[in-house]
Amino acid sequence: MSECVNKENQRVAFFFKALDRMTASIERLVKSHRLPFGGEHYLTDKELSEKLKVSRRTIQDWRTEGKIAYIQLGGKTIYKVSDVEKMLMAAYHKKWK
Repeated sequence: MSECVNKENQRVAFFFKALDRMTASIERLVKSHRLPFGGEHYLTDKELSEKLKVSRRTIQDWRTEGKIAYIQLGGKTIYKVSDVEKMLMAAYHKKWK
């Protein structure tokens, strides 16, 4: 004999209670979530080179030439995403026609 699956079914009721608990937990997490460092995102030179499709050496040249802002802590160099966007917009050329 097959089991009838409806809202009175114990397994279905358990599933929906678990779903309600998960939803409440997610809502609490979203309300309490704060982005670290004032909402700023950072990239390593490796991540930046992959995103821009340029070599890490090119990024090093940009640093040396003062074309890109960066933060150096110890031996690690990171870049603010907002600074990278500013650099890209400064190099933006509108179409002619």
